Amino acid sequence: MKKIMFSLLTIATIAIFSFAPKSNKIAGTTFTVDAAKSKVDWTGSKKSDFHTGFFPLKSGALQVDAGKLVGGSFVINLAGIKVTDAAGERLQGHLSSAEFFDIAKFGEATFTISKVVYTKADKATITGDLSLHGISAPVTFNASIRSADDKGFFAEAFFPFDRTLFGISYGVGNIDSDVQLAVHIYGNK
Repeated sequence: MKKIMFSLLTIATIAIFSFAPKSNKIAGTTFTVDAAKSKVDWTGSKKSDFHTGFFPLKSGALQVDAGKLVGGSFVINLAGIKVTDAAGERLQGHLSSAEFFDIAKFGEATFTISKVVYTKADKATITGDLSLHGISAPVTFNASIRSADDKGFFAEAFFPFDRTLFGISYGVGNIDSDVQLAVHIYGNK
C-alpha cells in the first residue's frame, strides 16, 4: 500500500510540474563598461571662477533585461583625474591631495546600482550606493538610457553632487559644495 501511495504521489508531482506554465522572462544581458569611452565630467565653481575636468572609468558591468537597465556597478578612477581648463596640473595636484580626494588613500570610487525606476521609455531614476573617500552613502539621480540593445549600451546623467556628504569640505564658503556632474557610460557585450 505504501508503494502504491508513493507511486501516486510521485506521478502527481511530475504531472503538476510538467504542466506548470513556463516563465516567459527574457534572460538578462551583461554589458561590460567601455572604460576607454566612459567618463564622469565635472564642473566645480567658486566665488570668482569655475574649473572643469573629468574622471575616467576603470571598469564595470551593467545588467539589462528586455532592453531595460536593471542593475550594475562601475569603478571611477579618481587617480586619473584630469583638469581641462587653464588651471591644469596645478589644480590637478591640489584635487589629488588630502585636502580633496586624497588619491594616495582613496584612488577609486565605486557606484553600485540598487534600484532603477523607469519614468519614460528612455528615462529612469537610478538609486545606488556610492563609496567615495572612505564613505558609502546612497545617491539618486535621473538618467537618459540612450540605447540598451544588440549594438551596445549608452546612458547619460546630469546632476549636482554634494561633495561634503563624503567628507570633502575644503574651501566651503568660497568653493561651492555642489559639483555639477555629467556621467557618460558606454557598454559592450
